[in-house]
Amino acid sequence: MYDLRPQCTIALRSRSCWPEHGLKFSKKATGTSSVCRADVHSLGVDSGFDHSKLLDTQKLNHFPRHYELTRKDLMVKNLKRAKKLLEKEGRASDYDFFPQTYVLPLEHGIFVEEFRRNPGITWIMKPCGRAQGRGIFLLDKLSQVSGWRKQIDEKEKPETYVVSRYLDHPLLLGGRKFDLRIYVLVLSYVPLIVYLHRSGFCRFSSSRYTTDKANMKNLYMHLTNVAIQKKNDKYDENTGMKWPISKLKQYLLSKHGLAATSKLFGDIQLVVTRSLLAVQQVVTQDKHCFELYGYDILVDEALKPWLIVHCAEVNASPSLSTDTTADHQLKWGLVEDALGLVDVEGKLEGQLPLSFGGFDLIWEGCAPVQPHPTLPSMLGTHIPGRR
Repeated sequence: MYDLRPQCTIALRSRSCWPEHGLKFSKKATGTSSVCRADVHSLGVDSGFDHSKLLDTQKLNHFPRHYELTRKDLMVKNLKRAKKLLEKEGRASDYDFFPQTYVLPLEHGIFVEEFRRNPGITWIMKPCGRAQGRGIFLLDKLSQVSGWRKQIDEKEKPETYVVSRYLDHPLLLGGRKFDLRIYVLVLSYVPLIVYLHRSGFCRFSSSRYTTDKANMKNLYMHLTNVAIQKKNDKYDENTGMKWPISKLKQYLLSKHGLAATSKLFGDIQLVVTRSLLAVQQVVTQDKHCFELYGYDILVDEALKPWLIVHCAEVNASPSLSTDTTADHQLKWGLVEDALGLVDVEGKLEGQLPLSFGGFDLIWEGCAPVQPHPTLPSMLGTHIPGRR
């Protein structure tokens, strides 16, 4: 396995005017140009970190209150609020990219009522404070929720979960379920400035998918998390159970045609911008901050993209560890491109390029940006100068 963290350090050192102290997070960051790498838990509103001490040329890799998008229960709250506001304009369908979801134990009673109104439907539960597929389970009986409820009632501070209606008709490739990992760079929240990277990959399950409820406990079938799949004997170490998004796009073009494929990738881009708009007013803007998000998107058999809190979500610190040569090349290019756009050296002179490396500007200020005259999204297209 490759680990890109030391290579990030090399990439930073190779840049002009780059002091060594800028490579670590410090509450007393000083110097000329630096990127301070902050832990995701160290920049909350109560962290005590004084951003006013930072120079204009110093950057942090997280915004204060970034967790409004990346913590599952808060993301659901913000998406629901945005959807409700648009109901008055008749545009609630703009936010139909996440399934019916409840936060437990807070909304336990409402969830039970919904469960009883729709018996036989499969739901999926996930703890908000855990990652890599830990603690996830599927359920189709209220007794399973009651058993869980009894366990958390015995704790002094119950763990928060989200429970979502399970999408049981995903798009399959080779009979296997998959989701997409794509990368989004936010340079500012006010005004909102968003770049989407053209590269990304599909993450596959290692077991063939079926709707047979006898397989509800088979997480190798239902989840695509690499940490889960690695435990399966069917895991393919040569591919890492991954496939480039560019290959997926070629497959979809051959099977579904240009119009349907272009619409799907354009809709994925809309999921990104609309989710960011939903949290724009609650994430604290700071000129010293930027954010590289890892979005996980699920596509259903009707070619509709979904942002789902149980297996697809928004990651504040997407993994830069790699399993294959292709994965290494993708993430190395991603880091180089992101650092170039963060631009602590001032090479861009305050300008926002329409495209930079593999990144394309998709939102600036109050309006979307279309880098290509006919394609609704450049996601999955060729990156100039890359193999």
